[in-house]
Amino acid sequence: MNTTERLENLVKWGKAVEALRSGYREGALQTDHPFGMALARARGINPWFTEEQILYALNGIAHMLDEQALRSWLAAYPELGKFPQKRLDIGLVLAGNIPAVGFHDILCVLVSGHTAQVKRSSDDPILLPFLLDVLAEIAPSMASDIRFVDRISDPGAVIATGSDNSARYFDYYFGKYPHIIRRNRNSVAVLDGRERIEDLQALGSDIFSFYGLGCRNVSKLLVPMGYAMDDFFMAMESYGGVIRHNKYMNNYDYHKALYLLNQEPFLTNNFLIVREHESLATPVSVLHVERYTDSADATSRLKRDRDRIQCVVGVGHLPFGTSQSPGPADYADGVDTLAFLTGLGNPAQKG
Repeated sequence: MNTTERLENLVKWGKAVEALRSGYREGALQTDHPFGMALARARGINPWFTEEQILYALNGIAHMLDEQALRSWLAAYPELGKFPQKRLDIGLVLAGNIPAVGFHDILCVLVSGHTAQVKRSSDDPILLPFLLDVLAEIAPSMASDIRFVDRISDPGAVIATGSDNSARYFDYYFGKYPHIIRRNRNSVAVLDGRERIEDLQALGSDIFSFYGLGCRNVSKLLVPMGYAMDDFFMAMESYGGVIRHNKYMNNYDYHKALYLLNQEPFLTNNFLIVREHESLATPVSVLHVERYTDSADATSRLKRDRDRIQCVVGVGHLPFGTSQSPGPADYADGVDTLAFLTGLGNPAQKG
């Protein structure tokens, strides 16, 4: 199958996913429809995967498969269509922190012309196989390039995503193969005090989508010295519904009690805890704030943490509200997955 045919099938796939998503949201699909049953099974396995969050994730996938977005992405890879000279079986080890989070790696394999054996996360075993079933109705031979397995066996290369702890395991077992191994990352928003209330409300999506569990969720704010949080908290009010999620509420109650017990200062609006701390990583329901003196200082702090930052939102960076809407060219950890895959088979390629 040539690149043009693959592109056409991917566009059809995106339209099919959007039709299912919008049809379900509008009530045109019943709960006994295969799509409705897949959503119910996914929610039953992982309580963080609410119907709203799954549909939000599928909306992002449909946009990633938009024809213009795909053409713009693939135009940067003129070698596509010439490679691979030898098809390799790529091992994909996927995370499960947000719905269908491994989709982009699967997309890159499909575009590259390789095949993949995919080790799913036990937290997200339903959604990606369902999406591949949708593709199989459009392009059976293309969908057959992706196989779900319990164990990666003799891969030609490996792309593995996990925590800092699991990355050590991946390094040990897969280090002899060409590889991309991803570790913990978090995202940051830079405020300068001139944000409109609409900007801050959009920032709320960057913080609260997927309950803050994604590496592209903002977990930390960089704010100027003397910045008051009043407007920020006012803008967050529309996201107060997160506290109705039992697991989110349990996290909020636990960390609020912990900080009170330890006499650590914090601010709260009864569903989000904001505390001053330089760490990027935060528990669910907690947001860290660090203050900077001027723009040079803010830039310095971003450079300090660049190996642990997934993305940055704010003036001069990603627009507020877009951190969880990556396009196909927005690679995790800034590592070009498609260039890695198209380079496999070249004697100069190294892991």
